[in-house]
Amino acid sequence: MPESNSIRLTQFAKRAGCAAKQPPDYLLRLLAGLPPITDPNVLVAHATADDAAVYRLSDDLALILTTDFFTPIVDRPYDFGAVAAANALSDVYAMAGTPLTALSLVGFPSGALPPEVLAEILRGAIDTAREAGIAIVGGHTIQAEEPIFGLAVVGRVHPREVITNAGARPGDFLVLSKPIGLGIITTAAKRDEDPLGAVAAALGVMTTLNRDAARVMAGAGAHALTDVTGFGLLGHLRNLAAASGTAATVWIDLVPVLPAARQYVQSGIAPGGTHANRRFLSRFVTYDPEIAEWEQLLLCDAQTSGGLLAAVPGSHAADVVHALRACGLSGAALIGSIDAGQPGRIRVGRSPQSERPCSVP
Repeated sequence: MPESNSIRLTQFAKRAGCAAKQPPDYLLRLLAGLPPITDPNVLVAHATADDAAVYRLSDDLALILTTDFFTPIVDRPYDFGAVAAANALSDVYAMAGTPLTALSLVGFPSGALPPEVLAEILRGAIDTAREAGIAIVGGHTIQAEEPIFGLAVVGRVHPREVITNAGARPGDFLVLSKPIGLGIITTAAKRDEDPLGAVAAALGVMTTLNRDAARVMAGAGAHALTDVTGFGLLGHLRNLAAASGTAATVWIDLVPVLPAARQYVQSGIAPGGTHANRRFLSRFVTYDPEIAEWEQLLLCDAQTSGGLLAAVPGSHAADVVHALRACGLSGAALIGSIDAGQPGRIRVGRSPQSERPCSVP
């Protein structure tokens, strides 16, 4: 059994982080065959591929229920726990809610890894949960061939203050709170092909809670909200547009990207989940002719603990971006628009200045 301080957790995982998700076409077909939910207190369920379920307890209180877990996305056990916790908590923030408590979900190869590794994973998660103002109060463990960790999180929200992925309106602008490229960079690091040491910047993005982003976006009257994780920016935008009955436009030159991800994806590095996303989205996305394949992969990159994507009223968009940056989210950007059109359809092109608020650089 290796010493705990010499372990690279990603070497124990065939697929890393949210790139290990089942591909979107597999999941959407599966969910479409499930019976409808008839309980009137279920305010949000699986029908719109939203980030979490919402269950109404009373006229002024609803619970947000979510779970998320995956294999190691980074090598240090403490960092793995921290990223997994931030990622799971993000689903509550994406519904404009406040986390209440959480349970750990653990799969661990105890024959291959010492118990100190699991203790460090749990410590990273506990510290992140504490930053979010909650405690992890229990959990469940099983033996597994690969390390698996995540949380089941319960949050609260007023039933009339839930922001789902289904409320976007033509004329809204799209605001993204974090840069993309996380899947590409973490895949490069897993393969020992990260000469720029970009995984450190990616870790900083992944461990940043989406709490402040949710507060700013909700406070600005966001019509729709989602977080960007395993289905990539375009995959989650497709779900948002389809649920809202709208189309969307993305201006690729305005999308914030971690710099190393551009270099790495052009050298052929991208997780399998990113390629699966691009294949699935080819039936929904129209790219302008000058958009290169590597740029398409960036927009489809499978993120872990990515940012929040909001559809906000056009008159508020510039203020939202400035407020996010003032919170320390320096990569926040206005990246596109919600349009009338075939639900779920997306066009990707360059940004004409006339179509976006001039006060956002």
